[in-house]
Amino acid sequence: MSFWYVLLVLLVGVERLAELVVARRNARWSLARGGRTFGAGHYPWMVALHTGLLAGCLLETGLLDRPFTPALGWPMLALVVAAQGLRWWCITALGPQWNTKVIVVPGLPLVTRGPYRLRWLRHPNYVAVAVEGAALPLVHGAWITALTFTTLNAALMVVRIRCEERALTLGEPT
Repeated sequence: MSFWYVLLVLLVGVERLAELVVARRNARWSLARGGRTFGAGHYPWMVALHTGLLAGCLLETGLLDRPFTPALGWPMLALVVAAQGLRWWCITALGPQWNTKVIVVPGLPLVTRGPYRLRWLRHPNYVAVAVEGAALPLVHGAWITALTFTTLNAALMVVRIRCEERALTLGEPT
């Protein structure tokens, strides 16, 4: 496992911590405006899955001596960078309404700017999560981590998206 790959995974971890800082600030904003929290039961599983992704990247590449294969690694690195760009575009577009938890402020309209203006792509942040979850491990050949994360994330996203859709319906003014 290369120093550069460890650094990449650590930088993604730092990015996740930055997300949590933004999420906490945004949660305070939303709750101060009457926001309601939904789906707290799946949130710890989401945290565990994302933590497991980072740990799995390092463990699989280190313990199983996964090589860096340029033909796969460089395109996957480009996808990791693109996923980060899409994620922060989503965070910026949603502004204080973005959160890692499902918090809906009743009466606020759906955001229709940035990637959310694409009506056929209702959850662009989850595209970023899916791409990153597959690409980050594959930068250094950690295919077991990529496959495991992708499978578990797909199941979790079914739960999460249903929760968000229900929350948006319940959170709208009557």
